[in-house]
Amino acid sequence: MKRFIRFSLLFVLGACSAGVTFAQTIPFEEYDLPNGLHVILHEDHSTPIVAVSVMYHVGSKNENPERTGFAHFFEHLLFEGSDNIGRGEYAKYVESAGGVLNANTSNDRTYYYEVLPSNQLALGLWLESERMMHAKVEEEGIETQREVVKEERRQRIDNQPYGTFLQEIMAHAFTVHPYRWPVIGSMEHLNAAKEDDYVQFYRSFYVPNNAVLSIAGDFDLEETKSLIGKYFAPIQPSEKPVYRPNITEPPLKGPVIDTIYDNIQLPAVIQGYRIPAQGTPDFYAVSMLAQLLSQGQSSRFYKALVDEQQKAVFAGSIPLPLEDPGIVIAYGIANLNVSTGDLSSAMDEEIKKVQENLISEDEFQKLRNQVEKDFISSNTTMAQIAESLANYYLYFGDSNLINTQIDQYLAVTRQDIQRVAQRYFTPANRVEMIYLPKSVKP
Repeated sequence: MKRFIRFSLLFVLGACSAGVTFAQTIPFEEYDLPNGLHVILHEDHSTPIVAVSVMYHVGSKNENPERTGFAHFFEHLLFEGSDNIGRGEYAKYVESAGGVLNANTSNDRTYYYEVLPSNQLALGLWLESERMMHAKVEEEGIETQREVVKEERRQRIDNQPYGTFLQEIMAHAFTVHPYRWPVIGSMEHLNAAKEDDYVQFYRSFYVPNNAVLSIAGDFDLEETKSLIGKYFAPIQPSEKPVYRPNITEPPLKGPVIDTIYDNIQLPAVIQGYRIPAQGTPDFYAVSMLAQLLSQGQSSRFYKALVDEQQKAVFAGSIPLPLEDPGIVIAYGIANLNVSTGDLSSAMDEEIKKVQENLISEDEFQKLRNQVEKDFISSNTTMAQIAESLANYYLYFGDSNLINTQIDQYLAVTRQDIQRVAQRYFTPANRVEMIYLPKSVKP
């Protein structure tokens, strides 16, 4: 069934101590094609550009445990060309038209996009329909991209100081859920896979009923709908239901501590606390707590650990917005001659302060101002708007969260922040990775 939604043009997000913040509501229209492709259109004639994007509901968590890394591998492979696009020509088409293109993969989804001059909208739609309809999934491209992914792993993980921290923290925090393996996957699994494995993965997940087409920018609405029908309506949906893992990770049975010896000079403490999935009330409170601890030089971690105690050269906290229950990561890189035990205790002490005392009204207002500013600035370009609309629909089935999700953050109270600190930031719910230089390995 088609659904059409229009929204008013102006919305006042609210007043803050620094003054009144205004932002336009982002209008959009959305509907479904008969093949299941969900379409979201944001028409904006302020600049002569258009962002064309397709988000597939497939990430590393959809993979076979014996074939990890496929979702990220396909991020690369689907630039290899199609029945009508030669190998390596995706980028040539876009760059020759004066545009840019890219893609990214997470645990939960894969995203492709082009930003083009608005008179090249049809080009972007054609490229993405070719990717969806008949991409080249064949041995030559597979072998080429295997080497690309191997080099990417060497550069970003294996040869980077602390580069394995996310891989290690997730592997220790999850024992049965697919979040336990890294998005980049296993090189052994990619080497062992045959061409049929890759073809089957493509046919299972890169289908219209598992995708969101999101377009933002300078275009004519009715003309764009006609082009979408031309390029995407003929694509057949998958015959079988798209695989969604239904796996519940059991609670941690107590603190998990491990030591990693790495090519580093300064030790580090990486802590992961298990938290609810994104979009839940507690996730919003945890996200604001992480911001309280780590955003900017006036944050609690920075002031206490870096400035005052000088136990760390860098410290922070990041909540991972995952579709299933995930983790929030707290981290610190130790200063010279500071032990990881001292650093870990200092991090715990800052969290304990939040657990035992409500944050002040002034600090809370500052935090709300930061959250509001970040929310507004996250949707200032056509590319950001296209991705946000796709994200909100794919994860929550509610594209209008691009306008209203800020209400969820502003509904968080000081008591909520204290409560989630008490509930989730406990040693029994924690995985702690101690990073030490290889030179001190026994």
